[in-house]
Amino acid sequence: MNIYNSPASRSQPSIVAFAQGDVTGDGVSDYVYLTGIKTPDSPFTQNITLHVKDGRTGVSTSIPLRENVGYNPSLFLGDFTGDGVADILISIATGGSGGTMYYYVVSFVGNKAKLIFDFNVYNDRYQYDVTYQDNYKVEIVSKVNNEKYIIDISTRGAEYLSEIYYGNGKLKKPITGFVNPLSGLYPVDFDSNKVYELLAYQKIAGRYNADSLGYIMNTLGWNDNRFVLQNQYVAIFGS
Repeated sequence: MNIYNSPASRSQPSIVAFAQGDVTGDGVSDYVYLTGIKTPDSPFTQNITLHVKDGRTGVSTSIPLRENVGYNPSLFLGDFTGDGVADILISIATGGSGGTMYYYVVSFVGNKAKLIFDFNVYNDRYQYDVTYQDNYKVEIVSKVNNEKYIIDISTRGAEYLSEIYYGNGKLKKPITGFVNPLSGLYPVDFDSNKVYELLAYQKIAGRYNADSLGYIMNTLGWNDNRFVLQNQYVAIFGS
């Protein structure tokens, strides 16, 4: 099917998300919205574009997004850099089986758009090795900070474990897992200073995507004109 000839592509863009706040830094509230072309009888949205209408001058600016198709696009306005001006957090669900998301944070101080967080850059930087070990353990190594975590999977059930281990706890063969790209990015003001940090979630998977072992949780804070890793945790499921 040629999407360029589809009914969705022939329709006009509509507003799919809206927020209001001062993002230019002049003290006047601005209008921030996402437009997109909705697919009939589906939540799928194409050509998602960011727009900012200056509340003081009425001038509108359109900012294209590199990844601009997906589901349930949303906006959050908050100060992530500490300059006292709200930045724009954009979230778009990919619809993939891993629950991965597209995220951007855009600064618009002085009516100049600057991309300060790009999910692709994050996913490229935050890489991990996931390796099954003897004695019902899985080792996760975070490459960006050289930290190691061990997950005990001994309670996963006899059928699951028997596919991987001999009765003495030795691996039947080498097995590696993986960590998914971003599936959650949440603004949290951890230290209550009116500047938001980013809490990033990435799912840890075993032999296949549905074989969930837990989550990597990274806290990112703005420092030296970029988001840097502040804290890192591994969260596991209870039993």
